[in-house]
Amino acid sequence: MKKTSVSKNTIVRIKDIAIKANVSTGTVDRVIHNRGRVAEDVKARVLKIVKELNYEPNLMARMLGSKKQYHLAALLPDHSYDAFWLAPKLGIEKAEQDLKQYGVAVEQFVFDPQSVDAYIAKAAEITQKKPDGILLSPIYYKETLPFFEKWREEKIPFVLFNTQIADYDPLSYIGQDSYQSGMVAGKLVHYGQPNPCSILIAHIDEEISNAQHLVKKEQGFRNYFTQNNLDHQYNILRVELKRSSQSGFIKKLDEVIEKTLDLKQIFVTTSQAYDVAKYLEQRHINNIKLIGYDLIPPNLHYLNKGNISFLINQNPKGQGYWGIYHLAEHLVFKKEVPILKYLPLDIVTNENLNYFLDETDTFFKNI
Repeated sequence: MKKTSVSKNTIVRIKDIAIKANVSTGTVDRVIHNRGRVAEDVKARVLKIVKELNYEPNLMARMLGSKKQYHLAALLPDHSYDAFWLAPKLGIEKAEQDLKQYGVAVEQFVFDPQSVDAYIAKAAEITQKKPDGILLSPIYYKETLPFFEKWREEKIPFVLFNTQIADYDPLSYIGQDSYQSGMVAGKLVHYGQPNPCSILIAHIDEEISNAQHLVKKEQGFRNYFTQNNLDHQYNILRVELKRSSQSGFIKKLDEVIEKTLDLKQIFVTTSQAYDVAKYLEQRHINNIKLIGYDLIPPNLHYLNKGNISFLINQNPKGQGYWGIYHLAEHLVFKKEVPILKYLPLDIVTNENLNYFLDETDTFFKNI
């Protein structure tokens, strides 16, 4: 019998097993996939060699030859209301394109992010369709929990992005560590304003009691000052603003600034820092520094002008891409996926902005 030696770095083929077992490749295939009739002594010999050679089936090749279709659902806010959501949409579409050859298709269910009823209606529509897997950003915490229960009962895996809810056993979460991003923002504020002053936390277009990621950002921000014994030096205020009422938005900011003469920093916990930057510019207020999130065009405009000091990049394209990819790894390739995939906390200024724009453009080329 012809002997073969296989190194650790060599990909073991069915042909290699057949040669070593002195049988046909068809016999090896029947043993590995447990189909057809094979003599027990031959089966035992083949399985022993499979174990010796540490053979792993070529799942990619198998999936390419399979006709099985995997229908995934993505629950997405409409990016026409908030430009942030365009990036995860593009990431989802890129992942679908890359995985199409393995039978993966993604249907997008888009809703008005300012309407909880629209969110519930689209989540219910997804539930009715019973997809193989679901990707969502659970921006309405309380309203999402019954759907989690239903999907678990139906054994539909779901992946979360941007907003983490750990209590209901999602397959995976992809995004930032919201608490740590708040800590980072606190450090940036402290380093940018080492002298005692007032600081404003601004939540925009969110019901805070129902937005866990913003609650965690605020906790992280406040705890930075507590842990560094700075509570007595800094007066930390908060305000909730709604862009749906421009006059109300301006009135609230006017009231805070008029009453807080030593206000030096504003931390915007959402992607709408540009609205505060525009307000400060129109009021000719130049002594208040601003920190926000996300590399969306209106934020970049004010970052380049110097009205925004820092933007914390949340890599939303990567969140969408990896969310679909994790579902595919679990469903199609039967791989174990990480429960958490925290993306880096990138601090962007006008000096290093071009680098991050290049990184965004090349992200997909390097996958």
